Amino acid sequence: MKLSTEDCQAYLHVLKEELIPAMGCTEPIAIAFAAARAQELLGEPASSAHVEASGNMIKNVKSVIVPNTDGMKGIEAACIAGMVAGDAGKKLQVISRVTDQQKREIKRLSENPGFCTVSLSPSDIPLYLAVTLTSDHHTACVVIAQSHLNIIQEVLDGNILKQAQPEPADSTTGGNAFDFMRVEGIYEYAQTVNPEEVRDLIEPQLSYNLAIAEEGLAHDWGANIGKVLLKQDPHNVRQRAKAYAAAGSDARMSGCELPVVINSGSGNQGITVSMPIYIYAREWNVPETKLYRALVLANLLGIYQKKNIGRLSAYCGAVSAGCAAAAGIGYMDGGDLDAVSHILVNGLAIASGVICDGAKPSCAGKIAIAVETGLLAWEMYRERQQFYGGDGIVQKGVESTIVNIGRLGRQGMRHTDIEILNMMIGK
Repeated sequence: MKLSTEDCQAYLHVLKEELIPAMGCTEPIAIAFAAARAQELLGEPASSAHVEASGNMIKNVKSVIVPNTDGMKGIEAACIAGMVAGDAGKKLQVISRVTDQQKREIKRLSENPGFCTVSLSPSDIPLYLAVTLTSDHHTACVVIAQSHLNIIQEVLDGNILKQAQPEPADSTTGGNAFDFMRVEGIYEYAQTVNPEEVRDLIEPQLSYNLAIAEEGLAHDWGANIGKVLLKQDPHNVRQRAKAYAAAGSDARMSGCELPVVINSGSGNQGITVSMPIYIYAREWNVPETKLYRALVLANLLGIYQKKNIGRLSAYCGAVSAGCAAAAGIGYMDGGDLDAVSHILVNGLAIASGVICDGAKPSCAGKIAIAVETGLLAWEMYRERQQFYGGDGIVQKGVESTIVNIGRLGRQGMRHTDIEILNMMIGK
């Protein structure tokens, strides 16, 4: 398959749009970003705040620590942090710089009963939030939908300053913008891209995500899944691959203030798709060019799978990221398009039932499972073993199987998503 110049530019555009730095779990950070922007519109201290959020947003913010808040959790903390200390121009690093005085103000407002209220949005868009700030003289509202930085509306004192229509509620992650993507095209692009064209994207992903993984292994974060894994067999490359991916999540879910480069809107997926490839590349002394190509391949495969599933659902995104990482490892091991395709199908057939019950320390354990699944899928291919069309949700051909996984995550698990949220809020 020979890609056109337009196709190559389109794949590069996807990477540029998706591989961006973020500090903290992206759902609370999206709330902080909206609050920071609303505060800019308001132009004076707010006397109250209200956050209207979709069930998936509530689920993903409820149990995760918001960075730079001295250990605070939840929607209220994210909103107040963005309002008090946020810089909307920094996007997903909106609360990366918070002074001690601002931390005290965040704590004071958070302890003020009724200052920040939260309600469940009636919108059926999985990623939806509206932050409304009120002062003595003005009211400002910022609405985000479909992706973490996608502001679709800004309102000041009832006057609409910005208005855009979101994609339909059941649209895929990238809407029509990602429709051109296919596994064969992704493989061809990874094979032929000039590594210098992607250096500014891949280098930060490696350096940022490695730094937070090492932090997770060096100190006490969450349930310390990475440490538990590494202690079992520190000299085993397979174990180290799982440990580094999990350790990054250990730190990130527990409020570590180091940034990560995300994939498909998720820092955990960015860590999962990159760290196992890096660990194997280091073990095998893989040349930089081959490492870069493997990371391009894995990142795009992760994004492509989530295109069908959607950014937020009851389907654990670590599974798609873990399978994509294994495809990258298989590629470094000499695998071709056939290998990449079979690794994806094998992995997705095994672990696609892992649920997402929000961002929290146990995400690190799910990441370990996802990486292990991907590695098993790769080893199956090396031993000439595979799952066939008709084996459960597996269909003949990688594209058909990916479509089925998207249908499972986006449609089949909708009711599961509702029940998970009900359990989390004690309903």
